Amino acid sequence: MKLPKALYELEFSHGSSYGEEEKAAILEVLDANAPSCGSKVKQFEEAFAEYCGTSYGLAVTSGTTGLQLAMIAAGVGPGDEVITTPLSWISTANVAAALGAKVVFADIDPCTLNIDPARVAEKITDRTKVILPVHLYGQCCDMDALNELAQPRGIVVVEDAAHAAGAEYKGRKAGTLGDIGVFSFHQQKNMVTLGEGGMITTNSRSLYERALSYRSLCCRTYDPKGKYLPIDESLHPMGKKYWYLDFDNIGFNYRMTDIQAAAGLEQLKKLDSWNKRRIEIANIYSNRLRGIKGLRLPFVSPHVKHVFHVYCVLVEPESRLSKEDFMWELYTKKFIKPWSHYMPIHLTTAYRNLGHKHGECPVVEKLFQQYVSLPIHPRMSEETVEYVTNSIRELA
Repeated sequence: MKLPKALYELEFSHGSSYGEEEKAAILEVLDANAPSCGSKVKQFEEAFAEYCGTSYGLAVTSGTTGLQLAMIAAGVGPGDEVITTPLSWISTANVAAALGAKVVFADIDPCTLNIDPARVAEKITDRTKVILPVHLYGQCCDMDALNELAQPRGIVVVEDAAHAAGAEYKGRKAGTLGDIGVFSFHQQKNMVTLGEGGMITTNSRSLYERALSYRSLCCRTYDPKGKYLPIDESLHPMGKKYWYLDFDNIGFNYRMTDIQAAAGLEQLKKLDSWNKRRIEIANIYSNRLRGIKGLRLPFVSPHVKHVFHVYCVLVEPESRLSKEDFMWELYTKKFIKPWSHYMPIHLTTAYRNLGHKHGECPVVEKLFQQYVSLPIHPRMSEETVEYVTNSIRELA
C-alpha cells in the first residue's frame, strides 16, 4: 500500500526543528571546548529575558527543574499548600509534592481547559504558599483573576509556561504575568534546546538569586580575607573568579550547557515565525473542521495570543465515535497519531496513593473522556493539514 506523502511529514510532526544556524552555533561552542555554563548561557538568559520583558532569566536543565527551583525560591516546604491544575504533565504537581508540600487541585474552566480562578478561590487557606497555573496548550490563564486572589494574601504566583513561549495575555508575554515564570525547551516544545532545557523568568532579584543559588549547589565564593562575593557575581556565568568555595545549603546541579544555550539563541530568533505558523495551522484546522457533529473545537480567549503547542478538540457525546474509537480509527485507518493530553494528575496512581480520588475535580474528569490532541508543528505543509482534516471528516 502506498502511503500519502503527508504521512512522512506527520511522522515527525511533533518535536524539534534545527537548521544551519544551530549547526554553526554548536560548532562555534565545540571550538571553544564546549563549556558547561559559560558565556553562551549568559547571552541566552539575557536574550530570553529581554524577549519576555523581565529583568532576569535563568537557564536550567529542564522545565521540571525550573519549576522545582521556582518552588524553592518561593519558600515552599512541608506544611505548605500549592494550588494547581489537575490537567497538566505530572511535573507541575510533583515539584511541590517532592518538597513536602500538599498539592491542592483546583478544577478547570470547561472552555479554555485552564485552571478556573473561581475554583482556586475555594481552595485557598492560610497555608497556601503558591498558586501554580499552567498556560495549557499555549493559551495563557486568566492571570488578572489569579493575581487578585494571590497578591493581597502574599501568595506567590508561579506560571508554568512550558507550553507558552511567545504566548501573550492582554499584550504581555507569558513569563511576566506572575512572580516567576518557567519555560520548557523539551524536544516537543515550540522552541527547543537539544532535547531538554528550560528557563526561569522573574522581575524579583530576591527570587532570582535564590533560584540561582540552588541551581549551582548553593555554592558561594569568597576571597582570602573571607569576604563573600554577591550571589549573582559568585554563581552566574561570567561572574568574578573565585578564590575559595563554601556551600550554604543543600542545592542541585541544574546548569544548562553552552551548546544548549547556543542552539537556544538561534531558536529564539525563529520562535515568533514558528508560532505564527502554528496559529495559521490552527486556524486552518478550525475552518475545515467546523460543523462536524460532536466535535468541539478549541476555544481561544479574546484576551490572549494562543501559540498552539497543542491543538485539542473534544469528542462530545453526540459524536458518531467515542474518544477511544475516534483515536483508534484515526491511527489505524488514517495512520495519524493523536494524543490524549493529559491524564488528570489527581487520578494517577502516585496521587491516588497520596489520598486524591475521583470526584475531586469533576469538570476535568468528565472532559478527560473527550479531549484529543491533533498533530501540529510549523513544518506541516498545506497538503499535510488537508490530509488530517479530510481524514477526520471521513471518519466523522
